[in-house]
This record gives sequence, C-alpha cells and structure tokens, in this order.
Amino acid sequence: MAQATTIKIDIQLKNRLDALKRYPRETYGEVIRRLTEMAIDTEPLSEETLGRIEEAVADFRAGRYISEEEIDKDLGI
Repeated sequence: MAQATTIKIDIQLKNRLDALKRYPRETYGEVIRRLTEMAIDTEPLSEETLGRIEEAVADFRAGRYISEEEIDKDLGI
C-alpha cells in the first residue's frame, strides 16, 4: 500500500479542490497530482523565445510600452 500523509488546509481551499474534481469520487490526491503536473512545464523555452523575452523586458524597463488606458483610448473604449 502506498504511503500517505495528512495535511491541514482551510475550508476555502478544500472547496476549491472540490470544484476542481473531474468526477465526484476523484480523490484530493488525484486532483493535487493533476494540478502539480500542469504547473511544471517540461518543455524548455527556445533560444529565440528567451531572446524575445529579454527584448521585451528591456523595452519595458526603457519605458517603451503602451498602457492599457492608452489602448482603450485609441480604441474608443
């Protein structure tokens, strides 16, 4: 038999886990396993993507960006 442990979580988190169940009898362990597998991206970013991220960060730090308010104004929203 697999080893198990007990953890304390607040009722709001338990309710969120309940809402994430795919079927009523899915265990919390299965829900948590699925969530942790989704959270870890095993495919590394390409050199091109990393370069574009660095460029975007440099643009932001240099003030080369358009705010959401400016976009809304340009779109007439």
